[in-house]
Amino acid sequence: MTARQASIPRRFTRKLLVMAVIGGLVLAASLLVSPDRVWANLLVASYYLVTLGLGGALFIALTNVCGAGWSAAFRRVPEAMTGVLPLAGLILLAVLAVRLPQYEWHHHGEGDAGTFWFKELWLERQFFAVRGVAFVLLWIAFAKILVGSSRRQDARLETSKPINVGTSPLFLAIFAITISLAGIDWIMALEPMWFSTMWGVYQFSGLIMGALAAIIVACVTLRRLGPLDGVFRTEHLHDLGKLLIGFSCFWMYIWFSQYMLIWYSNIPEETSYFIGRTHGPWGPVVIGSIVLNWIIPFFVLLPRPCKRSEGMMLRVAAVVLIGRWVDLYVMVFPPVTGEPPAFGVPEVAAIAALCGLSGLLFARSFSVAGAVPRNDPYIAESMSYHA
Repeated sequence: MTARQASIPRRFTRKLLVMAVIGGLVLAASLLVSPDRVWANLLVASYYLVTLGLGGALFIALTNVCGAGWSAAFRRVPEAMTGVLPLAGLILLAVLAVRLPQYEWHHHGEGDAGTFWFKELWLERQFFAVRGVAFVLLWIAFAKILVGSSRRQDARLETSKPINVGTSPLFLAIFAITISLAGIDWIMALEPMWFSTMWGVYQFSGLIMGALAAIIVACVTLRRLGPLDGVFRTEHLHDLGKLLIGFSCFWMYIWFSQYMLIWYSNIPEETSYFIGRTHGPWGPVVIGSIVLNWIIPFFVLLPRPCKRSEGMMLRVAAVVLIGRWVDLYVMVFPPVTGEPPAFGVPEVAAIAALCGLSGLLFARSFSVAGAVPRNDPYIAESMSYHA
């Protein structure tokens, strides 16, 4: 199969550049007014970016392990998503370094000395920093390997065997450990007296749901712009819709399981997280997160025609991406700002910078190779795929 033009219209990338620059400048100016709020926005935006890139690598690895052929035609999309990892990871590490004391362990009253010494060791500055750098470097390295194998496959003269069947399982094992520990380090440690044994899988559920929504938005947009026109089919959209509704239910299941177990046991060390977020002004925000991440995707995507409608899927995926931001907002802002929820200039600027930067990095990565993989044994199956 010959290479298909993968360039994205320049007018589209210019808009993304304007969003990124203006959002970044406004966010920098906001530092003079509310540094805590700006730092919280930067943490949410950079972590969001990293999880999108990591979600692209996860999608590639999962389809490789499963021997799935249906997604081969639009594999360039999750591959391009991994292109945000190097810069996003650097930004995230810089954000963490600026406020490293935020994560220091301090004794809060009396407690179990055994628990205290472990938390003191785990949140020690140098150990915390080394873990963060190691996580980001591991993710970037595996993403490079996964995408690099695809590029080498393109260069071959004939159809070859499936790629990354050995690397993908190793990546999945390392991913499961590192994303859990990263979520604990960068998000849960903002409230060091609180803990949840379900936090790691909760981070995974949000990551995979956000990644699927981003893949849908990117594929539909690229089909409209031209590069994936005639390549990304309604059957692909339908399957992505089934995955999105499935992982939306999984996110809700994990959210409720964590809440129900903490509510039922009623232990002060565990309930502190939800008491502050389900009572008072934060309560409606939590409900809004559930509406965006589960209620809307679940009920809208239940009918089969909705999962096959380009416009409907684009809207639902956009709702899920907004819900992902709200979910992270609820995790980060209460312990950092200690204020009621607010949505103003810093948040709008952070979202604009997030959308602009992620779009630019994606467009740059997508344009490196052809829009459709070549010499893949599954490409014919995917191009003529019927769900």
